[in-house]
Amino acid sequence: MNRTTVPTGFPTRLASAALLVAAALLAGCERGSSTGPENPTSGPDGCPAVHARAEAAVERAQRTDVPWNGPTSGPAAVSGKNIVYVAQTMTNPGVAGAAKGVREAARVVGWNVRVIDGGGTPAGIQSAFGQAVALKPSGIVIGGFDPNSTSRQVQQANAAGIPLVGWHAVAAPGPSEKPRLFANVTTRVQDVARISAQWIIAHSNGNAGTVVFTDASIPFAKFKSDLIKKQLATCSGVRLLATENIPIPDASTRTPRQVSSLLSRFRGEWTHSVAINDLYFADAAPAFRAAGEASEGPPFNIGAGDGDPSAFERVNNKQYQSATVPEPLSLQGWQIIDEFNRAFSATPASGYVAPVHISTAANSKGATTWNPSGYQEGYRQIWHR
Repeated sequence: MNRTTVPTGFPTRLASAALLVAAALLAGCERGSSTGPENPTSGPDGCPAVHARAEAAVERAQRTDVPWNGPTSGPAAVSGKNIVYVAQTMTNPGVAGAAKGVREAARVVGWNVRVIDGGGTPAGIQSAFGQAVALKPSGIVIGGFDPNSTSRQVQQANAAGIPLVGWHAVAAPGPSEKPRLFANVTTRVQDVARISAQWIIAHSNGNAGTVVFTDASIPFAKFKSDLIKKQLATCSGVRLLATENIPIPDASTRTPRQVSSLLSRFRGEWTHSVAINDLYFADAAPAFRAAGEASEGPPFNIGAGDGDPSAFERVNNKQYQSATVPEPLSLQGWQIIDEFNRAFSATPASGYVAPVHISTAANSKGATTWNPSGYQEGYRQIWHR
């Protein structure tokens, strides 16, 4: 959850971007676990070549003068449409942020939006999706959960001719055949995973002891964390101390206990952390504080999605989070409406994928969101031409 965010783009009770225990059971994933070191301690020289590439990539990703590079043409807005947003859980800030963007954009084109909250459980999400199909809306948003876990409801919507647009629903952006989605809106999970790992490599000068927080019950999230670990392994000076598999619904209770245990096991070795969703660091903060850890780090923590306002506040105030790779949640909500408009107009999906960005206290300048500039004007020009 970018969430992915899974990502692409997913923080969450998402992203992700994106939380299904049922899917985990099918995949044989246990409900939460901790694994130990997965690559050996390396020498003191780190990884000069990899480090240099990481520094260049991070510098590009931290730029704030990113112009709108989205679609410039498309069908004018049709009228009288009703959209149902099925949310994995509205306590997931990524899911909620994308829903807010959908509502904002829908007002611009005069559409109605209804949100049905799945409550973060397989049964709740299936029920919410079933309610959405029964309403016979113009379109349904799959907000941050794996549509394969609601295959019956997806088939019903497909049979009824109801277009489906996902937010962090599958791993890749764009149209999907299996499951059949008109489009999936997310940053590329590969890009989010790569840049978050590169931030650790660059920030640590190629020498770090790292912990990865993930939710293996969400395929999008597990895919993201696997990619992060693969990228970290490109630097011989980065040691993966542990992978913490904590289901997002359990994060508020599980994360503080696991952080306390990690501090006891790896004190002095643990320098950096990366999580598939920023919310883990909200839940980790009390344990860091209780252990007397400095709020600005180490460990230096980066969230690989979704960049909700609370994550920005922690980053801006240097409260146990140093950086976030935010999904442009508002933009993605507007893109969801644009994709539906294309579906209603028998026009192909836009193919747009938002660029990755790293927000820190130095470049966010107190902001609590990040979106490329000009997206609202860009979409308005398309819809109201």
